[in-house]
Amino acid sequence: MTGVTSIDLFCGAGGLSHGFTKEGLCVVAGIDVDPACKYPYESNNDAKFIERDVAGISGDELSVLFPTGAVKVLAGCAPCQPFSTYSQRYDSSRDGKWSLLNEFGRIAEELLPDALTMENVPALSKHGVFQGFVRRLRKVGYKVWADVVECADFGVPQTRRRLVLLASRHGEIAMIAPTHKQHRTVRDAIGRLRPIAAGEQAPRDPLHTASRLSSLNMARIRASIPGGSWRDWPKSLVADCHKAPSGRTYPSVYGRMEWNKPAPTMTTQCFGFGNGRFGHPEQNRAISLREAAILQSFPRNYAFVPPGKPVEFSVVGRLIGNAVPVDLGRAIARSLLNHFGDHGLTAS
Repeated sequence: MTGVTSIDLFCGAGGLSHGFTKEGLCVVAGIDVDPACKYPYESNNDAKFIERDVAGISGDELSVLFPTGAVKVLAGCAPCQPFSTYSQRYDSSRDGKWSLLNEFGRIAEELLPDALTMENVPALSKHGVFQGFVRRLRKVGYKVWADVVECADFGVPQTRRRLVLLASRHGEIAMIAPTHKQHRTVRDAIGRLRPIAAGEQAPRDPLHTASRLSSLNMARIRASIPGGSWRDWPKSLVADCHKAPSGRTYPSVYGRMEWNKPAPTMTTQCFGFGNGRFGHPEQNRAISLREAAILQSFPRNYAFVPPGKPVEFSVVGRLIGNAVPVDLGRAIARSLLNHFGDHGLTAS
């Protein structure tokens, strides 16, 4: 036992917590306002799920969840939609989600954990709300490291750039060096899964299910090539919105992935052929929910839906797309454990 224990704010389906656990960093609780997170979080992680809005949680409430004498880590990924490149809304007065990072800072001030970490979209680093968060941490004694990392450099089989922050009350801290000079590919990750058709569900894995395709989209995916886009299609298949000058800037929609490259960034709509380069490399369908989860580096047996319950694409897609990739969580955990070891805070 290292004695290092974490609480995961905005825990989602448990990607960060699962990565921490795989590296031997104990997680005692995950907190999220979304009730759909409870089953996947508790079923796959030896930790309690607390359905709460972090705005109503105090540092004192969290303090009692940590074992006596534990080295405390506060982790979290505040919802990133206001900062996403998919959103152009940067007015904090109109979007309450801007305040969630401030709530994270408030809890950090009240709890004063030994270390904390945050993961988010790269664009957040350019905004005052993040810079204020960093100043707030430094004011109460934290050394702060923050940078944009490529998740593929840490074993995640997709290109996904993320802002990672690490902060410690015990001295300088930084992310470990990249672990994968050779990036994992789509073939490495999902090449051996059972072939299925559009609209089909694998008999032994309800999550290995692909969305249906209309006859038009079936014709489109048949005309698609790995790494290509709608620009490769006959003109009769191209949507009117793409024929217009404004549509020519969206080359990655309606595309197939490539076997020998990492996948594109998984989003909450990654199960839809028309939502990005989410077509299977060779089968005429979009990737399945299970394939999307694996490309987020979740284990193949990670449970998202209770046995016997229907699989809702929008719900499970949201849980997968919003998750911290498990292998990025492992790299963050290793960075924390190395730091604590350097400062004599973990058991030998």
